[in-house]
Amino acid sequence: MSDIIYTKVDEAPELASASFLPIIQKFAAAAGVSVGTKDISLAGRILATFPEHLKEDQRQSDDLAELGRLVKTADANVIKLPNISASVPQLVAAIKELQSQGYALPDYPEAPGTDAEKAVRAKYDGIKGSAVNPVLREGNSDRRAAKAVKSFAQNNPHRMGDWVADSKTRVSSMSGGDFFSNETSATLDTEATAKIVLVTDAGETVLKEGITYPAGTVVDATFMSAAALQSFLAEQIEQTKADGTLFSLHMKATMMKVSDPIIFGHAVKAFLAPVFEKHGDAMADLGVNPNSGLGDLLARVKDNAEIMADIDACMAARPPMYMVDSDKGITNLHVSSDVIIDASMPALIRAGGKGWGPSGEESDANCVIPDNSYAPVYDETIKFFKENGKMNPATAGTVQNIGLMAQKAEEYGSHPTTFEIAEAGTVKMILDDGTVLHSHEVEAGDIWRSASARKAPIEDWVNLAIDRQKAEGCRAIFWLDADRAHDAELIKYVKPILEAKGVAEKFEIMAPREATRASFETITEGKNTIAITGNVLRDYLTDLFPILELATSAKMLSIVKLMNGGGLFETGAGGSAPKHVQQLQEENHLRWDSLGEFCALGESLTFLADAKGNEKARVLGQAVDAATQGILDHGHSPSRKVGEPDNRNSHYWFARYWAEALARQNSDAELAAHFAPIAEALASGEEKILSELAAAQGPAVDLGGYYHGDAAKTAAVMRPSETLNAIIG
Repeated sequence: MSDIIYTKVDEAPELASASFLPIIQKFAAAAGVSVGTKDISLAGRILATFPEHLKEDQRQSDDLAELGRLVKTADANVIKLPNISASVPQLVAAIKELQSQGYALPDYPEAPGTDAEKAVRAKYDGIKGSAVNPVLREGNSDRRAAKAVKSFAQNNPHRMGDWVADSKTRVSSMSGGDFFSNETSATLDTEATAKIVLVTDAGETVLKEGITYPAGTVVDATFMSAAALQSFLAEQIEQTKADGTLFSLHMKATMMKVSDPIIFGHAVKAFLAPVFEKHGDAMADLGVNPNSGLGDLLARVKDNAEIMADIDACMAARPPMYMVDSDKGITNLHVSSDVIIDASMPALIRAGGKGWGPSGEESDANCVIPDNSYAPVYDETIKFFKENGKMNPATAGTVQNIGLMAQKAEEYGSHPTTFEIAEAGTVKMILDDGTVLHSHEVEAGDIWRSASARKAPIEDWVNLAIDRQKAEGCRAIFWLDADRAHDAELIKYVKPILEAKGVAEKFEIMAPREATRASFETITEGKNTIAITGNVLRDYLTDLFPILELATSAKMLSIVKLMNGGGLFETGAGGSAPKHVQQLQEENHLRWDSLGEFCALGESLTFLADAKGNEKARVLGQAVDAATQGILDHGHSPSRKVGEPDNRNSHYWFARYWAEALARQNSDAELAAHFAPIAEALASGEEKILSELAAAQGPAVDLGGYYHGDAAKTAAVMRPSETLNAIIG
């Protein structure tokens, strides 16, 4: 196993790796550090899942499973880039691309009938959504803006949209019948095995059995009423039209890969309710599944003039929709993975509460977030800005985050225990001793789910928060609602630990709405605070605050302190990656910013030095920090426009600043001597290298694929400077 594992992923981050990874490997080798790769891309995971369908030379090892074992050891040192958490349309598109490249993969069975089709579907379902993060995150999250990044953002504040007190933008959520209102929670005194059953007049159906929990696990169960959801969506569509705003649905249909695509499908059906009422059977015969989105629906019915005419009439009678791409007519409801709440809501808030409508103009929006568990965070944020106006990034403090996510904690671990209920009855979770832990009366179509958080990760999370607060000395808030069932169980862990450590007075416990306002008040005063949250809130807040503070969440320092001693270093968000790839393909310009990779690399090298006693790695890590500062100080981050410096330029400057820092340091003479000629070559070659990089931009490029590109073609595109390549090798 290599000293450091650098993950192979998808889209823009993987394109950037084609340019940056050779630099990392060249520099690390001088310190005796090996940097290898493991493939956790969507295409790689598909190929690893179906070896029996492939030729010998096409087969791929299950790198995700291998990394899953590694992160449970003290030897783990993994730099994890953002990978695709695939929706069904993305998964199907990746399968078709691989099939076109000669891989004899089975089709994705949309309506499996035979046992063989059900087996194939089960394998594919294990790939979609958040298949990667729960496997690798064997530790809790420490996310914050690196000091250099925060300082740069304050000295070079990004543009913020203006908020007005009478903005019509608002958040709408269900007032009952949702996951929040129906939640029950219990902490297990002893180790237990459980099963989940649906009891109806016809008898008992086992939905899941053999679920094991160690002692101390917090186990939740809840459901969303389909009838309540449908009523809510119908009301919001009408209210949006009355308000004259945009209808916008904000979901997490990638990470919540079972529940949220179903909710998304309800929204598609609600928006086109008259069409489904009239043509439901005909559309079903054409294979329409509203969960797959409006884009798939339109593709299936496009040749039926009557249905298309009724869709056009329905859309004309509905409120205008929040758009993903106004120019191409791609709406909020086209694909469930196009609008991901943790990126879409902060972007709208940063823009002054404005979203893009079908006319290509900005407008206020009704932000529809059906479940009320975390919607109050966004609701309170919008209210705060309506009252106080836009935030000033030049003077704002920062919100750090300590997130409970280890061992599939909370909702993100609920995929195997989430069910769309087939018929009315009672769902029960029954322990092996016969105890009914949870019980809910449900109707056909309701979405029932169970989630859990284990004792060891919870205790580790609280202790990590204590360490972080001690290091920062700033305000620290546990975002926990004493009136929510799950949070009440967590509070039973949090308070005794804080009291036993003698630090209870240094922490506050607030419900998410109150914590949101307190955090904005704190950073508006230029002070810092730590948000100590559960898994979903960790995800949401580490986009919300960085996008407002820094303009992006891709520049966050994200450290996962693995519970068995290893380190996982995450590099930032990839939500805008598809647009970056599109621009590269059309204009050979990649605007992806690798600052997250720079930050993760420095932490990884320092961790390696601490773990293995490799002092050369420590020197390399210190020089990475200097190089990152150089990129920021001299304005060498990528531009958004073709013809201007892009991701590849930033990698040249990073390599140069890194080499120069290593050449001038006096901690290791051998490294200084090794990198002096490299630094000189990079400096003397500046004009030619930049000219070669600039000359590559403009024409369309062929990567050999979107999900499974050709390595040689990608390398040619991402490493167009022969002068730089000769130096790096």
